[in-house]
Amino acid sequence: MPRILFIIILLFSPVPAAQEVLEPEENVDPLEWFNRPMFAVNDQLDRFLLKPVATGYDFVMPDPAQRGVGNFFANLYDFNAAINAVLQGRFLGAAQGGGRFLVNSTVGLLGLFDVATPLGIRPYRTDFGHTLAIWGVPEGPYVMVPLFGPRTFRSGTGTIVDTYTSVPTYIDNVALRNSIWGTELIDGRARLLSADELISGDRYIFVRDAYIQQRRALVNDGEVEDSFSDFGDDWDDEEF
Repeated sequence: MPRILFIIILLFSPVPAAQEVLEPEENVDPLEWFNRPMFAVNDQLDRFLLKPVATGYDFVMPDPAQRGVGNFFANLYDFNAAINAVLQGRFLGAAQGGGRFLVNSTVGLLGLFDVATPLGIRPYRTDFGHTLAIWGVPEGPYVMVPLFGPRTFRSGTGTIVDTYTSVPTYIDNVALRNSIWGTELIDGRARLLSADELISGDRYIFVRDAYIQQRRALVNDGEVEDSFSDFGDDWDDEEF
């Protein structure tokens, strides 16, 4: 499962924030004694459960349908991005995220079609972990969370808050809400099937370093293009 979740967690690509410099000698993984065994557990769950389901999903779902599903979830993230942009004091980003959500939720039929990008409304990629970084909250150690994959203490806290500000959380129909979350996970994993071969060497270290470097790049100056992410630029450039 880390092979999907460390990339799915990179869905939110933020814009410039406070500087954080990677130090080679820094011990970012003081909990490795716990993280490595948990990585192995998560990996087996992915290998024998999530990946086979995602493979079947990829086989039966036509590309246009998958793109529509991806657009739907990207639209939900735009809503979260607008909230976090306000908390960051970045009101242009809030206008971008809110505008995309409004346009794609209406004209784009609940986000299935990305109408906002051709209209010139670019996404503002962010999450509450990024907001905490702007507020000066330390990154904290790296931790492999059971079932949910890699986090830092800061990004993990951000994930919890983002969950409570996401649209599906407030759907009263439990079956529908769980179906949305399940589809999001399976669709995201299906998008990464071809990326499995990119993981080489010590896979634990590969996942850990890729995650930490990506998160720090996102809170440093400049936008990051994430070719792994199902929330990346391919949605911006393609029309469904």
